[in-house]
Amino acid sequence: MRHNHPTAVLLLLCTVLFTGCATMRSQDQYTDPIDPYEKINRKSYTFTDVVDRKIVAPVADYYIEYVPNAMQRSIGNFYDNIGYPNVILNAFLQGKIRQGFQDTLRFAVNTAIGLGGLFDMASPMGLPPHDEDFGQTLGVWGVDAKTYIFIPLLGPSSNRDVPGIPVTVFTNGLFYIGTFVIGAPVTVPLSILGVIDKRARLSGPMRIRDEAAVEPYLFVRDGYLQQRKHLIYDGNPPPESYDDPAQDEAQRKPSR
Repeated sequence: MRHNHPTAVLLLLCTVLFTGCATMRSQDQYTDPIDPYEKINRKSYTFTDVVDRKIVAPVADYYIEYVPNAMQRSIGNFYDNIGYPNVILNAFLQGKIRQGFQDTLRFAVNTAIGLGGLFDMASPMGLPPHDEDFGQTLGVWGVDAKTYIFIPLLGPSSNRDVPGIPVTVFTNGLFYIGTFVIGAPVTVPLSILGVIDKRARLSGPMRIRDEAAVEPYLFVRDGYLQQRKHLIYDGNPPPESYDDPAQDEAQRKPSR
């Protein structure tokens, strides 16, 4: 689940807690139109959950406990910054020209002055972070999320968000550092650390899922779909867009 906004994810998952009872049903009685591959998705979810509980979560817990908070912030800043070209590209693709130039300046400031992104020097300068990706761009262009997909190890996605995966890879600085500069001996450990950092940031929402969700699979699915609508509308979706995650996004956020 970015993706790098655990607070937004937490709030949206809390919303699902109050609406989840309405979606509880026997898998044999009803198939949600947004989730036609639910049986396969549930198997992928179970596999990923086992790997997370047995391997990733324990390492992330150790990371949270023993790595100083200041160092965790710097590590998180580094991974946010090295993947920020994805935000810049999609801001321009969505027609957010002013934001695109601001995001470009933010990336330049944090890379140069913030020691490769370890320190967020841009936010105090009035250049806040944004969260854009190609799935959101397709949503702005009018593509609906009609099919929910749970990708093993990668997590929840949809027919609209899957094309954004290679875009995210090819706009991440680690791809080019590993391919053309340093190579696998450095980029593989950095990639593993990035997974641990991401899991550590999601520890709060994951704990809520474990403690409060009656049906974890539905909890994750509905929370993901609602979060994606939240991002497409830049945090200001019309109220009805939260009522049914399968509802088509008839209204789009205006391009700017």
